Amino acid sequence: MGEKRSYGQHCTVARALDVVGERWTLLVVRELSTGPKRYKDLLEGLPGIGTNLLANRLKGLTGEGIVRRGTLPPPAGSSVYELTSLGCSLEPVIVALSQWGAGLMETPSEGEDLRAGWAAVAVRSALAREDAGGRPGTYELHIGGEAFHLRVGSGQVECVEAWQGSAHAPDLVVVGDAETFVAVASGRLSPEEAVESGALRAEGQEDQGALLEWCGRLTGPPAA
Repeated sequence: MGEKRSYGQHCTVARALDVVGERWTLLVVRELSTGPKRYKDLLEGLPGIGTNLLANRLKGLTGEGIVRRGTLPPPAGSSVYELTSLGCSLEPVIVALSQWGAGLMETPSEGEDLRAGWAAVAVRSALAREDAGGRPGTYELHIGGEAFHLRVGSGQVECVEAWQGSAHAPDLVVVGDAETFVAVASGRLSPEEAVESGALRAEGQEDQGALLEWCGRLTGPPAA
């Protein structure tokens, strides 16, 4: 690896970008924000990065104390990468970028990748908005065959977490594909359209009222 590049500015923003401003770096953090990942999981979740560049980024993040190596508990026992407490403190950055990027989203172009984990990040970020409102709760998302759960706190970004896996006794289980979740979270598809068309549905519930209320929190209150 060559000499580490720097903006050479005694500035807090520049220093932060010295550490996480390289291409792919924040996307590696995004992948790890939903839980520990094996190297091959990261490689599969970051199409186009290439194994050498991924190894380079992980080495840099590990050196900065943002990522560390870990081992999953038995029976898996797999070697994984995970965020440190310093890495977890980048959560508001990922959330803010996701919220800002939501307004730039369009229909996916031909050949453009979309993964379940990215949709989970979009949903988590939408629920972290100050105007999202609603009650605290635990929600399970089934996105294209993958399961995620969200724990929503009392309107605080820090209390909004998404982890891969199934939630214990969730208040609501929402099922749909990745594009639908992203479309609703970015405001390209209304909650009413998503629910009425069946693109999003609440598992085990005939009354979709709770689902409609939950979807409405993703898009915020109507404009005045």
